[in-house]
Amino acid sequence: MPHCIIEHSSDIDGSDLISAVHQGALDSELFTPEGSDIKVRAISYSHYKTGSVDISFVHVVLRILSGRNLEQKSALSHLVLENLKAKALKDCSISVEIVDIDRESYAKSIV
Repeated sequence: MPHCIIEHSSDIDGSDLISAVHQGALDSELFTPEGSDIKVRAISYSHYKTGSVDISFVHVVLRILSGRNLEQKSALSHLVLENLKAKALKDCSISVEIVDIDRESYAKSIV
C-alpha cells in the first residue's frame, strides 16, 4: 500500500517517472504481486534550486506501513533508484527516500 510521491523538475516527463517508480516498488515484492496497492503520483516544479548548479531533479518519497526492516527498505529504495537511472536522464539529481507510516494511527476508507 505504498504512497509513492514523485517531485521532479518540469523539464522531465512525469508519466515516464510514474511507470519507473511503480515497477521498482513492484519488483521489491513487498506489496501485492499485481501491484494494485501501489499508488504513485507526480508533482512537477517549474521553480526550484538544486544547490549551486541548476540541474534537473527527481526526488521520490515512498510512504510505506511500518514493520519492514532496514534491509527491505534499502532494497526498495535501490530498486526504485535503478529504475529511474535506467531512464537515462541527463544532468539530473535523483534521490529516493523511504518513510514509515505508523500502522496504529493510519486510517483509510474507500467511499
